[in-house]
Amino acid sequence: MEFEKIKELIKLVNSSSLAFFELQSGNDHIKMDKSLTRGENDNNASNVGNISNLANTTVNSKETVESTVAEKETIIEDRSISVIRSPMVGTFYSSASPESSPFIEIGDTISKGKVICIIEAMKLMNEIESEYSGIVIERLVNDGDMVEYGQPLFNLK
Repeated sequence: MEFEKIKELIKLVNSSSLAFFELQSGNDHIKMDKSLTRGENDNNASNVGNISNLANTTVNSKETVESTVAEKETIIEDRSISVIRSPMVGTFYSSASPESSPFIEIGDTISKGKVICIIEAMKLMNEIESEYSGIVIERLVNDGDMVEYGQPLFNLK
């Protein structure tokens, strides 16, 4: 993708109300997430020419997330704890609808194959089933959170 087209795309996304934008075309892949910097500097349109500043912000945010995940995984070294991870990228929902009760709650005993949540991906609602049996001791994401592939969702004992 040409540099000028990328700059124009950044301007368009920055001036819109979108919080997240992702584009994949052939071998090109661009991901923009304004929620990481929302509120820090509302005049980012003037900084569009400074692509390295944007790249540094993204790298720093990625390092922060990776160090947080590393800390979480260090804490969860107990062999009796099983971690249910997201099998896909999407939006996490703990229940089938806002009015219905969650599929599982902390303290529930679940068995392998039980539906534990829904992850919306590309307008499709995907029921996620537990890979383990056990007692739910922690939910690591909130309703409406974007989740990544392999991101921990629940801890079971």
